[in-house]
Amino acid sequence: MLSTSRAASRRRRHSLPILAAALALAAFGAPQAAVSQSMGAVGGPGSANYPLAARFAPYKIRELVKSTTLTPRWIQKTDRFWYEWETTQGMTFWLVDPALGTKRQIFDNDRIAAELTRLTRDPWDGQHLSIRNIRFISDNTLQFEVQSSEDEEIRKEETDTLQQDQQDKQRQRPPRPKKKVFHFEYDVATQTLRQLEDYEGPDNHPRWAGVSPDTAWVVFSREFNLWAMTWEEYRKVLDARRGKSGAEADSAEWKLEGLQEIQLTTDGERDYAYGTQGRGENDEETLKEFKRRQRAGISWSHDARWFALTRQDRRKVGDLWVVHVAGDKRPKLESYKYDMPGEKDVTQTELLVYDMRDRAMKKIDDKPWKDQSMGVYSDPTGRGPRGSGAADTEEVPITKWLSSRSDEMYFFRASRDLHRIDVMVADPTSGQVRTVIEERLNTYQEQLPPRRLANGDLIWWSERDGWAHLYRFGSDGTLRNRLTQGPWHVDAIEGVDEARGWVLFTANGREQGEDPYYRHVYRVGLDGRGLQNLTPGDSDHGAAVAESNRFLVNNHSRVNAVPAAALFDASGRKVMNLEEADFSLLTAAGYRFPEPYTVKAADGVTDLYGVMYKPYDFDPAKRYPIVAYVYPGPQTESVAKAFSTAAFEQGLAQFGFIVITIGNRGGNPDRSKWYHNYGYGDLRDYGLADKKVAIEQLAARHDFVDMDRVGIYGHSGGGFMSTAAMLVYPDFFKVAVSSSGNHNNDVYNRWWSETHHGVKEVVGDSGQVSFEYDIEKNSDLAANLKGHLLLTTGDVDNNVHHAGTLRMAEALIKANKRFDMFVFPGQRHSYGTMSDYWYWLRCEYFVKHLLEDSRWSADITQLQVEQPKTR
Repeated sequence: MLSTSRAASRRRRHSLPILAAALALAAFGAPQAAVSQSMGAVGGPGSANYPLAARFAPYKIRELVKSTTLTPRWIQKTDRFWYEWETTQGMTFWLVDPALGTKRQIFDNDRIAAELTRLTRDPWDGQHLSIRNIRFISDNTLQFEVQSSEDEEIRKEETDTLQQDQQDKQRQRPPRPKKKVFHFEYDVATQTLRQLEDYEGPDNHPRWAGVSPDTAWVVFSREFNLWAMTWEEYRKVLDARRGKSGAEADSAEWKLEGLQEIQLTTDGERDYAYGTQGRGENDEETLKEFKRRQRAGISWSHDARWFALTRQDRRKVGDLWVVHVAGDKRPKLESYKYDMPGEKDVTQTELLVYDMRDRAMKKIDDKPWKDQSMGVYSDPTGRGPRGSGAADTEEVPITKWLSSRSDEMYFFRASRDLHRIDVMVADPTSGQVRTVIEERLNTYQEQLPPRRLANGDLIWWSERDGWAHLYRFGSDGTLRNRLTQGPWHVDAIEGVDEARGWVLFTANGREQGEDPYYRHVYRVGLDGRGLQNLTPGDSDHGAAVAESNRFLVNNHSRVNAVPAAALFDASGRKVMNLEEADFSLLTAAGYRFPEPYTVKAADGVTDLYGVMYKPYDFDPAKRYPIVAYVYPGPQTESVAKAFSTAAFEQGLAQFGFIVITIGNRGGNPDRSKWYHNYGYGDLRDYGLADKKVAIEQLAARHDFVDMDRVGIYGHSGGGFMSTAAMLVYPDFFKVAVSSSGNHNNDVYNRWWSETHHGVKEVVGDSGQVSFEYDIEKNSDLAANLKGHLLLTTGDVDNNVHHAGTLRMAEALIKANKRFDMFVFPGQRHSYGTMSDYWYWLRCEYFVKHLLEDSRWSADITQLQVEQPKTR
């Protein structure tokens, strides 16, 4: 088996470093048990600080925070942008011209409020401007809307339709009338406002529309097949959706009759569909979705002759189910396909190219590996919305091939174990396929879409030397040069400026003396020379780059500082400071910043980075229970770097806890490949030793940490990890709250489990390929439980199925263990509308079992007083 011997070897490797770390801790200070008995321990009946915790509950602390991140809205075909910023004085709107280095307020708030009051007859003032949907239609002219207090007049036929819709959903209350919306046009230069009486909103493109580059065709999927309509017919759809959004726009579109559509394929079937076949909240809704237009997931050649797509065959994939017992008159079934790890019958992917001229489909034959995955590379700089900076564009969203040549369709293929990834190019006319770049590694690999230069060269992201860096390859696969190198991590390409000869990218870990997770924006020449940090400073830097690549907005912050934003040009010159967050309400309420810290991993070598949250009434002369909030990775770690309210951690701390987050080897991918892949083959236990040793170091460092009272909690992967901690180190971790955990990864989805734990490809004597998979599960260690454990799940969680939680519960019962369990009815993976209830349930479990404060009432009064009484 793949994991058994590897995991045993890993545990042997752990033992000596852990012992060494324990010996080192003895040198740091006396064991916690030897701390002076005069040091009072926080705990006992009435010890939990409910008033302070209620004041800083997540739904309360968020009310104290205004704008912390600036999102630029680039004005089409310019470097100018506008943004909105909220402080305790209200919302203001700003227009920035980077070339001139100027920033001006778009509205005189008091003046525009007076004009809106006069025109709408609703009262407004300058501190309370509810202006929505701002959209620049030219350099100095914008349009926006406001909502009236008056109801909109609804025609009888619309009322009948609304009532029918309500009846269809088994709701008996009458439809609520819509509020009237006023539309305005505003000239920034002259500050003049004009009401638009016959306003027609911009095009509202549905997600299913695969528009061709020449805007002649729109391709989509319906009832498992591909269909097309002309641009003229599509305009009817846009007209029906105009001025509407969400379900209202979809409903208006569905009611259209007589649209002329052309069926392109006829062999599609359920679970072997072209494009997205559709899926509803339950089986009844899924059947309806099949008949509606769906996204085909296509990418067009630039000349609009071809489009490419992948088709997935899931007919042999096993089904999974959840039952909706809440919210419907009669419980309803939801069925869906779900690949589980190690299974023989998994999703099969094929790559297709369709010829719009000849109306013919071709399959790209690339001599596939068994159970491989495939995908088409598209041009990230194509027409249509681009990131957060395209709010004002009216360009049609079009997805085009990476290459502008119609005989170069770039795609990737990846082996099931992800040890092999190839960048490929196909000629759809001849069907010829060739390999451009090969990636090989003995653990799983990740990839980012390449960037293609005008001469055909590719900028490619790779971890082939153990760190994520950028490489430049010729179109024939020849490595021309490296753009970056060294013991640091390139995170993403932000822009390529061929005219000036540079690449803008985000990276971390390069600046000495900083937290290695802090991001910066860098510039490097296409020849690999002239590397420059454009956003210096010991904090995290998140950038939004203009489409011209000449300017960038830099949001910089850290967990223990006030966030701010500044404008830079591509040479690294700061053009101007833009904003600093208003923390006056937070400060007045008694908020305190958390404290970053660094400890060593269980190997005594690797640095781990964490954040500590203390009660705001913290007394260093007292001893507090310590609770770790965990997420094991490998996609990320639960450690904030940029400013965050960290509302759940901060809120829990106020009861009287020290709450920490801490990384672990095998966690965040933004370090070395070794660090990221540390847990490969040992997915249950790999991060636990680091969590334990980190808490031991903090206890040795701080007398206020009570190492006899250690709690741990997490959600999803964190739910899995927190339960594992109670079973692997049952004498150390005393209390765990584990929500929606993938406790048994043999029933969690194949992509996550096989990727991060590994699956072994076996080639038989006859050349037949099969896959072997084995993984250690939390339920295997159920007999080890000693402390208090609360398991929770949502009963319609279709991500981490509740089977994992129930199997964990079954194992505990068979082991004759006491534990607690809670099911959230009608809730998905994140508990949705019950999240506030979940917050109090989790906190009070730690209050009861770590603080020994057992106050109880049937009423969660802290929630009840927050709800307005309507009856």
